[in-house]
Amino acid sequence: MRCPFCGEDEDKVIDSRPGEDGAAIRRRRECLKCEKRFTTYERLERTARLTVIKRDGSRVPFDSGSLLRGLQAACGKRPIAQEAKDRLCQELEDELHRDFDREVESAEIGRRLAARLRDLDPIAYVRFASEHYGFASIEEFAAEMVALQNRPRPLANERELFPSTKPERP
Repeated sequence: MRCPFCGEDEDKVIDSRPGEDGAAIRRRRECLKCEKRFTTYERLERTARLTVIKRDGSRVPFDSGSLLRGLQAACGKRPIAQEAKDRLCQELEDELHRDFDREVESAEIGRRLAARLRDLDPIAYVRFASEHYGFASIEEFAAEMVALQNRPRPLANERELFPSTKPERP
Protein backbone atom coordinates (compact mmCIF):
# COMPACT_ATOMS: atom_id res chain seq x y z
CA MET A 1 0.00 0.00 0.00
CA ARG A 2 1.45 3.39 -1.00
CA CYS A 3 1.67 6.05 1.68
CA PRO A 4 -0.62 8.98 0.76
CA PHE A 5 1.92 11.38 2.27
CA CYS A 6 5.31 10.34 0.86
CA GLY A 7 4.44 7.68 -1.74
CA GLU A 8 6.57 4.96 -0.16
CA ASP A 9 5.12 1.45 -0.42
CA GLU A 10 6.51 0.03 2.83
CA ASP A 11 4.16 0.19 5.81
CA LYS A 12 3.02 -1.81 8.77
CA VAL A 13 -0.50 -2.58 9.94
CA ILE A 14 -1.10 -1.21 13.42
CA ASP A 15 -4.73 -2.22 13.88
CA SER A 16 -7.39 -4.21 11.96
CA ARG A 17 -11.05 -4.40 12.74
CA PRO A 18 -14.37 -4.98 10.96
CA GLY A 19 -15.91 -1.87 9.47
CA GLU A 20 -19.09 -0.84 7.68
CA ASP A 21 -21.15 -3.45 9.54
CA GLY A 22 -18.85 -6.30 8.51
CA ALA A 23 -18.78 -5.37 4.81
CA ALA A 24 -15.15 -4.22 5.03
CA ILE A 25 -12.01 -4.52 7.09
CA ARG A 26 -10.58 -1.26 8.42
CA ARG A 27 -6.80 -1.23 8.69
CA ARG A 28 -4.78 1.45 10.45
CA ARG A 29 -1.31 1.64 8.89
CA GLU A 30 1.94 3.46 9.59
CA CYS A 31 4.43 4.36 6.87
CA LEU A 32 7.90 3.00 7.67
CA LYS A 33 9.59 5.96 5.95
CA CYS A 34 7.72 9.10 7.12
CA GLU A 35 6.00 7.43 10.13
CA LYS A 36 2.64 9.03 9.32
CA ARG A 37 -0.51 7.01 9.88
CA PHE A 38 -3.36 6.41 7.48
CA THR A 39 -6.44 4.21 7.19
CA THR A 40 -7.34 1.77 4.44
CA TYR A 41 -10.45 -0.32 3.86
CA GLU A 42 -10.52 -3.78 2.37
CA ARG A 43 -13.80 -4.75 0.66
CA LEU A 44 -15.01 -7.76 -1.23
CA GLU A 45 -14.80 -7.15 -4.96
CA ARG A 46 -18.02 -8.03 -6.70
CA THR A 47 -17.32 -10.61 -9.37
CA ALA A 48 -20.31 -9.77 -11.56
CA ARG A 49 -20.37 -6.14 -12.60
CA LEU A 50 -23.74 -4.57 -13.25
CA THR A 51 -24.41 -2.76 -16.50
CA VAL A 52 -26.91 0.09 -16.55
CA ILE A 53 -29.17 0.40 -19.58
CA LYS A 54 -29.72 4.12 -20.12
CA ARG A 55 -32.92 5.60 -21.53
CA ASP A 56 -31.30 6.03 -24.96
CA GLY A 57 -30.39 2.32 -25.04
CA SER A 58 -26.69 2.78 -24.37
CA ARG A 59 -25.03 0.63 -21.75
CA VAL A 60 -22.56 1.83 -19.12
CA PRO A 61 -20.99 0.13 -16.09
CA PHE A 62 -22.83 0.73 -12.82
CA ASP A 63 -21.22 3.56 -10.88
CA SER A 64 -22.15 4.01 -7.23
CA GLY A 65 -20.59 7.48 -7.39
CA SER A 66 -23.21 8.49 -9.95
CA LEU A 67 -25.93 7.24 -7.61
CA LEU A 68 -24.52 9.31 -4.74
CA ARG A 69 -24.18 12.41 -6.96
CA GLY A 70 -27.85 12.15 -7.94
CA LEU A 71 -28.81 11.80 -4.30
CA GLN A 72 -26.62 14.76 -3.31
CA ALA A 73 -28.23 16.91 -6.01
CA ALA A 74 -31.73 15.99 -4.82
CA CYS A 75 -30.87 16.66 -1.18
CA GLY A 76 -29.22 20.00 -1.89
CA LYS A 77 -28.84 21.79 1.42
CA ARG A 78 -31.48 19.71 3.21
CA PRO A 79 -30.56 18.74 6.80
CA ILE A 80 -29.75 15.12 5.99
CA ALA A 81 -26.68 13.52 7.52
CA GLN A 82 -24.03 12.37 5.04
CA GLU A 83 -24.03 9.03 6.86
CA ALA A 84 -27.73 8.56 6.02
CA LYS A 85 -27.06 9.33 2.34
CA ASP A 86 -24.10 6.96 2.22
CA ARG A 87 -26.12 4.21 3.92
CA LEU A 88 -29.04 4.71 1.51
CA CYS A 89 -26.70 4.41 -1.49
CA GLN A 90 -24.95 1.34 -0.10
CA GLU A 91 -28.24 -0.41 0.67
CA LEU A 92 -29.57 0.37 -2.81
CA GLU A 93 -26.37 -0.84 -4.46
CA ASP A 94 -26.47 -4.09 -2.46
CA GLU A 95 -30.13 -4.57 -3.41
CA LEU A 96 -29.41 -4.03 -7.10
CA HIS A 97 -26.55 -6.55 -7.08
CA ARG A 98 -28.81 -9.03 -5.30
CA ASP A 99 -31.84 -8.53 -7.58
CA PHE A 100 -30.14 -8.24 -10.98
CA ASP A 101 -27.59 -10.58 -12.53
CA ARG A 102 -25.93 -8.41 -15.16
CA GLU A 103 -28.11 -5.55 -16.41
CA VAL A 104 -30.53 -3.09 -14.86
CA GLU A 105 -32.44 -0.23 -16.46
CA SER A 106 -31.62 3.25 -15.21
CA ALA A 107 -35.37 3.85 -14.79
CA GLU A 108 -35.50 0.98 -12.26
CA ILE A 109 -32.62 2.47 -10.30
CA GLY A 110 -34.41 5.83 -10.31
CA ARG A 111 -37.68 4.27 -9.10
CA ARG A 112 -35.92 2.54 -6.22
CA LEU A 113 -34.01 5.66 -5.24
CA ALA A 114 -37.20 7.75 -5.39
CA ALA A 115 -39.00 5.29 -3.10
CA ARG A 116 -36.22 5.54 -0.52
CA LEU A 117 -36.08 9.33 -0.79
CA ARG A 118 -39.82 9.57 -0.23
CA ASP A 119 -39.32 8.15 3.26
CA LEU A 120 -36.02 9.92 3.95
CA ASP A 121 -36.99 13.47 3.05
CA PRO A 122 -40.13 14.55 1.15
CA ILE A 123 -38.52 17.70 -0.25
CA ALA A 124 -35.53 15.77 -1.61
CA TYR A 125 -37.99 13.24 -3.04
CA VAL A 126 -39.94 15.94 -4.91
CA ARG A 127 -36.71 17.41 -6.29
CA PHE A 128 -35.58 14.01 -7.51
CA ALA A 129 -39.01 12.91 -8.79
CA SER A 130 -39.53 16.08 -10.82
CA GLU A 131 -36.33 15.31 -12.73
CA HIS A 132 -36.61 11.50 -12.86
CA TYR A 133 -40.27 11.29 -13.84
CA GLY A 134 -39.96 14.38 -16.07
CA PHE A 135 -42.96 16.34 -14.86
CA ALA A 136 -44.12 18.28 -17.90
CA SER A 137 -46.62 20.54 -16.18
CA ILE A 138 -47.53 22.15 -12.89
CA GLU A 139 -50.56 19.83 -12.73
CA GLU A 140 -48.34 16.71 -12.72
CA PHE A 141 -46.17 18.27 -10.05
CA ALA A 142 -49.22 19.21 -7.95
CA ALA A 143 -50.69 15.71 -8.30
CA GLU A 144 -47.46 14.23 -6.94
CA MET A 145 -47.53 16.68 -4.02
CA VAL A 146 -51.10 15.64 -3.16
CA ALA A 147 -50.14 11.95 -3.32
CA LEU A 148 -47.17 12.64 -1.06
CA GLN A 149 -49.32 14.49 1.48
CA ASN A 150 -51.85 11.65 1.56
CA ARG A 151 -49.14 9.04 2.15
CA PRO A 152 -48.91 7.66 5.70
CA ARG A 153 -46.05 9.14 7.72
CA PRO A 154 -43.06 6.91 8.64
CA LEU A 155 -43.20 5.20 11.99
CA ALA A 156 -41.27 6.71 14.90
CA ASN A 157 -38.51 4.09 14.68
CA GLU A 158 -38.00 4.88 10.96
CA ARG A 159 -37.55 8.57 11.80
CA GLU A 160 -34.88 7.57 14.33
CA LEU A 161 -32.78 6.14 11.48
CA PHE A 162 -32.34 9.66 10.14
CA PRO A 163 -31.99 11.87 13.23
CA SER A 164 -30.71 14.90 11.32
CA THR A 165 -34.06 15.54 9.65
CA LYS A 166 -36.24 18.22 11.20
CA PRO A 167 -39.03 17.08 13.52
CA GLU A 168 -42.56 17.16 12.21
CA ARG A 169 -44.61 20.25 12.86
CA PRO A 170 -47.76 19.77 14.95
